[in-house]
Amino acid sequence: MQHHVHTVGTPMFYAVFFAVILVMIAIDMLALKKEGVHKVSTKEALIWSVTWVTVSMAFALWLYFRFADNPAIGSESARDHVLLFITAYVLEKSLAVDNIFVFVMIFSYFKIPAAYQHRVLLYGVFGAIILRTILVGFGAVLVGEFKWILYFFGAFLIYSGLKMMVPSKEEDPDFEHNRLIQWLTRHMRISKNLDREKFFTIENGKRLATPLLLVLIMVELSDVIFAVDSIPAVFAVTTDPFIALTSNLFAVLGLRAMYFLLANVVERFAYLQYGLAFVLTFIGVKMLISHWFHIPVTISLAVIFTALILSVAASWVFHKPDEA
Repeated sequence: MQHHVHTVGTPMFYAVFFAVILVMIAIDMLALKKEGVHKVSTKEALIWSVTWVTVSMAFALWLYFRFADNPAIGSESARDHVLLFITAYVLEKSLAVDNIFVFVMIFSYFKIPAAYQHRVLLYGVFGAIILRTILVGFGAVLVGEFKWILYFFGAFLIYSGLKMMVPSKEEDPDFEHNRLIQWLTRHMRISKNLDREKFFTIENGKRLATPLLLVLIMVELSDVIFAVDSIPAVFAVTTDPFIALTSNLFAVLGLRAMYFLLANVVERFAYLQYGLAFVLTFIGVKMLISHWFHIPVTISLAVIFTALILSVAASWVFHKPDEA
């Protein structure tokens, strides 16, 4: 039986959202082109991180006033919708720290200089935007067709949260024996040398892929893996595809700046995974009991913020990273 998925998204809302995204990406790319190949400084990464968060919150504020002016929605419902956007945004931003940890290991394994990482992450973000848009659309169709899928999402999030609470025995991912990398190196002509930030190079008259292309493939693949948690999590917060998509993409778009901001200190967030594990478990339980007991969005946001802040604080106070 088909169910109607309620959404506040109108063609005008989507148009404004994608216009904001395109303008921001254009400004980012022009700045990148002007500065050329360079190592992104902490100051530059901080400015861009603050900019993306500011733009995201300004969009949320604009949504609030547009919703509040709509008699069919009203100010109270407008507040709830905007809080859902912020809750989903904070959740996706937090889950992105796991992406950053994997990116650091990928760049480290392939010995990619910081100056060349910028371009890989730019293309990685483009790929993530396309992937998340498709997955949110697919998720909305599934929720519309099969309402019970939400209970599956809830159970999956509880499983993911509990699994995350158990410390992994495996240290770093073994890229040397990674099957995808082995398959690519067998089926593609890959140079052993980097050619600045190019994905392809010419050696002895032959066109070869550079190690940077392998890195880009691994970055895109890692986002596919992280989307497995991310998409059910955002639908656990809201089934409105407009709120789910906009919060998800705003979080993804700030990922590159956040990487350069946190790459050198990401090992200090040792206990963040426990905070994330608690949050995933909490929203999974919230989704499973929603038919019988409704947890207000203000409570959900407070629980998520508290869990994340406590886990980050515990990491900085109690965890001392190895000097190496």
